[in-house]
Parts: sequence; C-alpha cells; structure tokens
Amino acid sequence: MTACGELTYKRAYYHCKHCHKGHFPFDAANGLQRDHLSTGLRPLVCLAGTLDSFRDSADDLLRRFCGIRLSASTVRSATEKAGKQLAERQREGKIVRPQTMEPWDFRVEGHTHTVAYLGLDAFAVPMQKPGGAKTEHRMLYTAILYTPDKSSHHYLVDFDMDGLSKQMRKAAIALGLGRAQQLIALTDGGNGLESALHRHFWQDMLCILDWYHATQHLHTYARCLYGSDAVAAAAWSARKKTILYEQGGTPLLRQLRQEVVPSDAGVADELRKLVGYFADNEHRTDYPSYRSHGWDIGSGPTEAACKVVGARMKESGMRWLEGGAAQVAPLRALYLSGSDVWDAFWALAA
Repeated sequence: MTACGELTYKRAYYHCKHCHKGHFPFDAANGLQRDHLSTGLRPLVCLAGTLDSFRDSADDLLRRFCGIRLSASTVRSATEKAGKQLAERQREGKIVRPQTMEPWDFRVEGHTHTVAYLGLDAFAVPMQKPGGAKTEHRMLYTAILYTPDKSSHHYLVDFDMDGLSKQMRKAAIALGLGRAQQLIALTDGGNGLESALHRHFWQDMLCILDWYHATQHLHTYARCLYGSDAVAAAAWSARKKTILYEQGGTPLLRQLRQEVVPSDAGVADELRKLVGYFADNEHRTDYPSYRSHGWDIGSGPTEAACKVVGARMKESGMRWLEGGAAQVAPLRALYLSGSDVWDAFWALAA
C-alpha cells in the first residue's frame, strides 16, 4: 500500500517461483518502473526542473502547487533523462512538432511576398568539473526559427554548432519554412555562424548582419578615435550610421578606406580592424535593399532566445556538469517553443 497526497491505492505483487523475481503490474501500466514517477506526474516534475533549479523545484514549486514532496535529486534525474531523450531525438533529425500544427504565417505586412527567418548565436554556460572545481565556461549555441510577425517560433540548442545547424535544417523542413518565398538568416559577426548555416542549407542563402552589432563597431572605433570628446565621437558615429542605413555597407566601406590613418598606432590598428570587419561582412550589409522588402535587419529574437534559455542555465552561483547542461537546455528550449510542442514531446515519450 502506498500513499500519495490524499490518494491511497493498493497494488498486486506477483512472484515467480522459477526465476525468483517479482513485479507490480500496476507499476508497468502507469510508467512507474523507471523512476517511480507516474506517466502523468513525470511531465510536471520535468517542467518544474526546466523552469527553476532542481532544489527550488522540489522544495517550492512542486510542494506549493501540487502538494508533492520529492527530493532535488529525483527532479534532476527525471529532468535530465527526459532532456537526454529529447536531445537524442533531435540529433537524429526527429524534430518535435504538434501532430495537428497550424501552418505558420510567413506574410510580410505591406508586401506581397513571404519570408521565414533563422537565427543562430551563443552564450556562455558556467561549468564545473566532476569533483566540483570550477572550469572554463562553454558556449551553448542557440537557434530560433520564426515568422515575420514573431507569433510562431521554435528554439533549438546544442554545444556543437555544426550539429545544431543540421538540426535547424531538419526543423525548417518539419515546420514548413519551405513554403516561404525567401529564407533569411540573421546573425551577428560571430566566427563560424554564417559558414555553418551555409553548409547545412545552401551557399547563397541570404544572410543579414545584425544592424546593432554592426553599428556597435562604429561606436567603439569612434570612442577610440576621439577619446574623451563624446560629442565628436557621437557625431562621427551618426554620420557613418546614416551611410550604412541609407546606402549600405559598400559605400560605408569605401569611406572608411578613405579615412585619414591616425598617427597613434593603437587607434590606427583599430581603424584597420574596423575596415576588415566591414570588408568581411560587406555581402550582408545591403540594408537599404533589405528594408525596401520589409525584412528584419536586427537579430532581436535570437538575442532574446539566448536570454530566455540562459535564464535557466545561468542562475546565481550555478555551475553545470557538461552532461547535465546538454540535457536540461534542450528541454528548456522545447518548453519555450510553445505548450503544443511541449505536449507533443510527452505524447511521444509516454
């Protein structure tokens, strides 16, 4: 006889005299064999572990809202097992989506064409060694697929950038992004992001450099050039940003190459870096053309994806073993993709 809150139930036990083993049929029928959590309770426990630390999930969320008392280790074990199952599915190209999914709306307001967006970025996850000692942070790559009005989106995460790009292609197919007339990737200037997307989609896929990251490089150089003269630095940045916004990266690059090389070696080196940055990204800075089509030029949804996934991975004082982070982060991303996607996963996992 076992008690669970206000519910008391009896279960039959069967013992085999030949193999000397016994079992409870009730446990098998209700999914209790794996971790003593029922099929109905397990998703709730994992949701708590996805939303907050394992300790707070056990001591506060589950106790307060459900009257259930579990240890933090039980919450951790269940959440990591579910996250591992999800991660393995996604790496095999099996993207979770609702069985009856409403088609995503790729229309662009004020235009006749349709467009779908991809975003890819990374953030640092604090890590620890098995013995508890601190170690170097690891970059967790975060992807988002979304519609122009941002009403539909899907998140994916992985420590392997190339593997995540492969998952993004599978997700784009599963979610119907192929119905859009134009597929656009919005990223910052991070090393390898653009090339990873090109490898798994196609070489001439349109990639747009995030406007805000581009302009930040202009501000950084202006402060270096003018030092404490904030007014002069702001004026220089404003002029260059106007060129970039209204004419694009090619005219800006031409003007930057005509800038007088500063006598200070350090400032001159910063100018060289600035020219190199816009030369490397010239092919994805045609902002006047992008705006004329009504396309996004900022990677705000991707930045937001890193923040909302990172909110679970970077709580105060928190450090992760690599295996645990690699299992919990995908589950967090799945939950943020929407309740219908979350429920679809548990329907598969039952």
